[in-house]
Amino acid sequence: MARLFSIRNYLPFTYKMMISYLLLVLVTDFAIGYVSYGMLVKSRTEVAETGIRAALEQTRNNVDYRMTEIRRISDQLFGNLAFQRALQRQGDRLSMYYTMIDDIFPELQAPLNLFGSPIRLTLYAVNPLIGEAGRSNAASPITKSEFLVQSYDVLKNRQWFQQLQASATDKNIWIQADSDKELGNLSIFRKLVSFGDYRTAIGYIRITVNIDSLIGNLTKYPKEQGMGIRVIDRATGKAMYERDSALPQAAGKAYLNLREEAAETPFSIEVQVPREYLSKDAKKLQRTLGLICAASFAVMAGIGFAVAALSGRGMKRIVSLIRAFQDGKLDRRLEANGNDEFGLIAHSFNSMAASIQTLIQDVYLQGIHRKQAELEALQAQINPHFLYNTLSTISSLNNLGKKKEVTETVKLLSRFYRLTLNNGQVIIPLENELEQVSAYLDIQRVKYADAFQVYVDMDPAVKDVKIIKLLMQPFVENIFKHAWFGETIAIRLTAKRVGNDLELKIIDTGIGMRPDKVDRLLCGAAESNTYGLKNVEERIKLRYGPEYGVQIASVYDRPAAASHSDGRIRSA
Repeated sequence: MARLFSIRNYLPFTYKMMISYLLLVLVTDFAIGYVSYGMLVKSRTEVAETGIRAALEQTRNNVDYRMTEIRRISDQLFGNLAFQRALQRQGDRLSMYYTMIDDIFPELQAPLNLFGSPIRLTLYAVNPLIGEAGRSNAASPITKSEFLVQSYDVLKNRQWFQQLQASATDKNIWIQADSDKELGNLSIFRKLVSFGDYRTAIGYIRITVNIDSLIGNLTKYPKEQGMGIRVIDRATGKAMYERDSALPQAAGKAYLNLREEAAETPFSIEVQVPREYLSKDAKKLQRTLGLICAASFAVMAGIGFAVAALSGRGMKRIVSLIRAFQDGKLDRRLEANGNDEFGLIAHSFNSMAASIQTLIQDVYLQGIHRKQAELEALQAQINPHFLYNTLSTISSLNNLGKKKEVTETVKLLSRFYRLTLNNGQVIIPLENELEQVSAYLDIQRVKYADAFQVYVDMDPAVKDVKIIKLLMQPFVENIFKHAWFGETIAIRLTAKRVGNDLELKIIDTGIGMRPDKVDRLLCGAAESNTYGLKNVEERIKLRYGPEYGVQIASVYDRPAAASHSDGRIRSA
């Protein structure tokens, strides 16, 4: 059983080393992949953040430049003396028409040609003789650069204009008026005064630009990336422009907040970028690194298996030789190739195998032969012992003049010894052993005239089990010699399998034995009246091992009670 258990749990040493190696490779790959992933994500995040910062800074510079240009256009129109005179000129309709065509429109068109982004320049003329001009509505989106000329009456009733007049802040004021907020526009508003007194208003200039065109570098980022953009008035804190401003308040999201102040304007540009956008390539990097680590692990595992297979061949040969030794194949030897550890093991193993084989030949086989001789000697002792008793019985019958009984006893004795000798066979089937006992009981029936009863209870499954002969007859003989003190006696013989063992019982209704007699019966030197029992005990242990033998149970001086002896031997 121990050997079976060890074989079931056998795990080659190369496999153990391979498992440790693969675990080391796996842990190493995981650690390298984890660190590399963290570094790549960090690097990717820093690159993305640097790119957004650069874009924001470039946008800030662009806004500064463009708003400075817009203010310069405003200043240029404010300081243009010819333009002012044209706005104040009086005359008939034809002369005023030529004034607009020759003096006003060119001055309004010239800045539009120089400014790169689409803008809308609106002139609100105080002079009622100057007619309105322009093809677009001031409330429509700016699709191209254009100018409009409108009457002051259009402007004077608007609330935002009245607020500016009340605050007297109408010189290059950045505002969002009318529909600028809805359209995402921003306007610079300026009052034109007469150079005669620097007080009289001759008109108002409003230059409107779309904020998207100012911060174009940032608006390139698609909205679905979740980046929020705002243009803030630093004085009031109001948002002049917003894109996806609600995104930064989304629950569970982290954002990078960046801000740049346009030095030439009262505005600041704020950008709020989701952290997940900065690391948006993380999953792709994770998959790539995972594939790289998996490929690395597969390659290293392949190399490891190849090395293990090469080194495992020698170990398998050693294991197969050891198992062959366990099975008794002592002539097997290892091939000693090379000068490494396997070669040294092979030389040592071969030397050890030769020594063991010699030792077994000299000691083990001699011990087996000695035990066999002892077994045969004990076997030989049984026959004379029984023979002496039987001859004594024949002598007693002859003295009593019972010639017929003497003749019958001699015949039965001849039959008994024919069965006992069994052509020199020491190992016989259990059925033959019971036949020997039956021959002995037939002899006793001649002497006791059927004054005893015999019952045989044998499991048919064990009748062919091989045992050493003359195991039961000495116990039966002991019953007639020492246990029978009444008129009759009953004997029961049983045989059955108990697990992998065979249990034989001889039970009688005799007087029994004292406890001290039972304790001494199978210990120490054999007494004359227990010689057969001691002989059986020694033969069983010599043949089957010290864990098998004879057990005796008895109740003294109770004829009605049963006393019995039994022996267990290996049945298979």
